[in-house]
Amino acid sequence: MRLGGRLAGAIEVLADIEARKRPVADALKDWGLAHRFAGSGDRAAIGNIVYDALRMRLSHAWLMDDESPTALAYAVLIRQWGLSQDDLQADFADDRFAPPALTEANLSAFNSRSLSDAPAHVQADIPQWVQPSFESNFGEDWLVEAQALAGRPALDLRANTLKASRDKVLKALERVGAKATHLARNGIRIAAGEGASRQPNVTAELSFQKGWFEVQDEGSQVVADLVQPGEHDQVLDFCAGGGGKTLAMAAAMNNKGQVHAYDADRKRLAPIIERLRRAGTRNVQVHDDPRQLDAMKAKLDCVLVDAPCTGTGTWRRRPDTKWRLTQKNLEERVAQQQEALAEAAAFVKPGGSLIYVTCSVLPEENDAQVQRFCADNPQFSIAPAVEDWSKLFGADAPKPRSRDGKTVTLTPAATATDGFFFCRMRRAV
Repeated sequence: MRLGGRLAGAIEVLADIEARKRPVADALKDWGLAHRFAGSGDRAAIGNIVYDALRMRLSHAWLMDDESPTALAYAVLIRQWGLSQDDLQADFADDRFAPPALTEANLSAFNSRSLSDAPAHVQADIPQWVQPSFESNFGEDWLVEAQALAGRPALDLRANTLKASRDKVLKALERVGAKATHLARNGIRIAAGEGASRQPNVTAELSFQKGWFEVQDEGSQVVADLVQPGEHDQVLDFCAGGGGKTLAMAAAMNNKGQVHAYDADRKRLAPIIERLRRAGTRNVQVHDDPRQLDAMKAKLDCVLVDAPCTGTGTWRRRPDTKWRLTQKNLEERVAQQQEALAEAAAFVKPGGSLIYVTCSVLPEENDAQVQRFCADNPQFSIAPAVEDWSKLFGADAPKPRSRDGKTVTLTPAATATDGFFFCRMRRAV
C-alpha cells in the first residue's frame, strides 16, 4: 500500500473508534481482518497514525480547527511525521486510494495558528476536567508532564534472571536495537520508532519462548524493585492480574520464599499460569478464591496492592482511554482502591509492609489514598521510599517526583517510564 491508502485506512479506524466508542486495539484488529491484503508494514503504519492521532487529539484538532478523523490523520503526517503539505498533495494526486485532501479552511487554520494560543488543556492534550489534578500533583511543571504522556513509548522488557542475565538477553536481541535501561536493574529497552516504523515482535523470538525475558514497562519493573522482597519472605500480590510484578518479585527472591498471587477477577489472573511455567518460577502459589487466603491473616511480611486505577500513567500506550475517562470513573476507582487497601491490610504481620502501587498520576488515587488510609489505620505509617531509590538505582539515576520525600511518582517526563505511584506503609510491631 502507498501512503495514501494507509492514511485512508487510518481514517476508517479513527471513524470506527469514534462512532462505536470501542478500544483502539479492537478497531485495528477488525480493520486488519477485513483488509487481509494489507501487509504487516501497512498495518503497523496505520496503527501508528491512529495511535499518534489519539495521543494528541486535542492539539491536532485545535490546530486544524477540525476534530474529524480526516483532519486528525492528516495532522499526524504533517505535524508529527514531518511530511510537507506540498509533498502529500503531489503524492496523493495519482493515488486513487488516497483520502480527500484537506479543506482550504483546514490548511488556513493549520498554517496560521500557534499552539501557544490554545487553552492550556489543549496544549496538554488532556481532558479539561483533569487539569486541576495535574496542577495539584505537578505544580508549575504540570504541562510538561501532561505533554510527555502524549509521546510514543519505548518497548521495555525485563530479563528473567532465573534463566538468563540481562547481558545474555541483550546479546540475543542485539539485532533489534535492545539496550540496557537506565533505572530498572534487569530492564531492557527498544526505542520507539518514528513515522511508519514498527516495533519488533519480540514474543516471536526464541529467547522469549525459552523464558529469558518478559515484556514489562520499565516503570512497572522499578516499582517491583522498590518492593525489595527478601529471599525468605512471605509475599502476597493482592491484585496480581496477569502477573508481571509477581514474576519480577519471584525472580528477585531467586525462587526462594513464597509469593502468593491473588486477584478477585479470575479472567485477569488466567494468563499468569503460562507465564510462570515459561519463566521457570517455582516459588509462586496462585489463588483465585479469597477463602484460600484466610490462613494468612496477619502473617505476611509484605502485601502488594497494585490497585485498580484510571490508568492515566499509561496514556502513551492506551491513548483511547484518555478520552473515555470520566469523573465517575475516577470516583469508582477511588472507592475500589479504598476497599482493596482495607482488605489487603489484614494480611500484613506486625512489622511488615503494605505496598500501594497504581499506574496513575492523579493525586486522588495516590497520595490522598495513602494519607487517608494511614489516618484511618494508625497502626500503619508511610516509610520513605526516596531513600531506597538512591540505594537501588544509584545517585546519578533519574529522580522520580515526590511531594513529601516519602512516596514516589514515576512519569515519562521525570523517569522516561510510564506513570506509576509507589508507597510503602509499615505496620507497627
